[in-house]
Amino acid sequence: MTSGNREWSGEIPEQSRSGISNLRFQSETVHSAKRQRDSAKIPMTDALCRPDFVTRAAPLLVCSLLAALFVVTPAGCDGDRPAKPTGTTAGSADGKAAVDCQREPIAAGEQVRIAVIPKGTTHEFWKSIHAGALKAERELPGVQIIWKGPTKEDDRGQQISVVENFINAGVTGIVLAPLDDVALAKPVQEAGRAGISVVVMDSALEADPCREFASFVATDNYVGGQHGARRLGEILGGKGKILLLRYQVGSASTVQREQGFLDTLKADFPDVQVVSADQYGGATTESAYAKAENLLNRFADLDGIFCPNESTTFGMLRALQGSGRAGKVKFVGFDSSDKLIQAMADGELHGLVLQDPLNMGYVAVKTLVAFLRGEKVATRIDTGSAVATPENMNDPRIRELLSPPIDEYLLR
Repeated sequence: MTSGNREWSGEIPEQSRSGISNLRFQSETVHSAKRQRDSAKIPMTDALCRPDFVTRAAPLLVCSLLAALFVVTPAGCDGDRPAKPTGTTAGSADGKAAVDCQREPIAAGEQVRIAVIPKGTTHEFWKSIHAGALKAERELPGVQIIWKGPTKEDDRGQQISVVENFINAGVTGIVLAPLDDVALAKPVQEAGRAGISVVVMDSALEADPCREFASFVATDNYVGGQHGARRLGEILGGKGKILLLRYQVGSASTVQREQGFLDTLKADFPDVQVVSADQYGGATTESAYAKAENLLNRFADLDGIFCPNESTTFGMLRALQGSGRAGKVKFVGFDSSDKLIQAMADGELHGLVLQDPLNMGYVAVKTLVAFLRGEKVATRIDTGSAVATPENMNDPRIRELLSPPIDEYLLR
């Protein structure tokens, strides 16, 4: 590992391992209560302590503790906390309220240690995120990036432990791409109580902006799914049989892409028939490949396919190649890698919805540092998306999104 790739490699404490199940239970309990509160328009403490909720979810003691946890203000909203974020609203271009978040600045000259925690560390997407974080580090004197995440993108327990360990290590701030929009909410609340500010990136979290995290930096994933639907619908001529291979349950970013894809197909291409949209590829290319093989065996008469992330796209590509159907079935995927770029050049892929992960990692770190230094930051920052096709893949901007210059940052 090069000096630019500084990883935090501490052992996971025993208390952290034993606390994982409690964190997950408390997170799910609080969010169940929040859903009751939202639907019934009652105070959160009432939702937590309603008799029917206590009977179903927890004994009265746990109810009282959870209610206390909820009403304790996270780091910096009110009271004698290290940070004091406040929210202000202003009109935005789409007519919705845009919210800014601000806190009291850290001490001038204080060394800033930022933990950047991805969903995983193997896919090309996360390498680009890492490169973007290091790019920001270069531009920010007094800031150190510490990169650490789970190996596999379905290991919620390991990601919770990583967050816990960084809290115990006393980092200044955390940039987190949550594996699960509910399971990671509780650790983020714990970070707030420890005075550690958080920026969420890539995938949404079931938590309150400004109160529990400063900003959400990500692609508009619903729009990304719309891009995929329009590309596939157009190259099919508005008709045919298609399938969607989903990613995995609990991943908010891909759920939004999948929904944007299906909604747009239904609205704009009513003659396109979705023959399967309930199968999940899972966190690895191997699991996606196995699921893709099963789907291709089930659906011999198939005109098009959409996959919502890099691993499902590559797994499906391998299955199409193995069955001799690559290039014959219209195929649109999401994100980029060298093998996917080559497949598009060879006519086996007909479109890739591209994010800007290098910019996402860069903006997430810059936003968190600005927040720590007392500047106002937007609670939602869209880092954009585009569609690469065989026709435009050599355009300068598309080429940069297909092959971000990550070696410039990772190999130093």
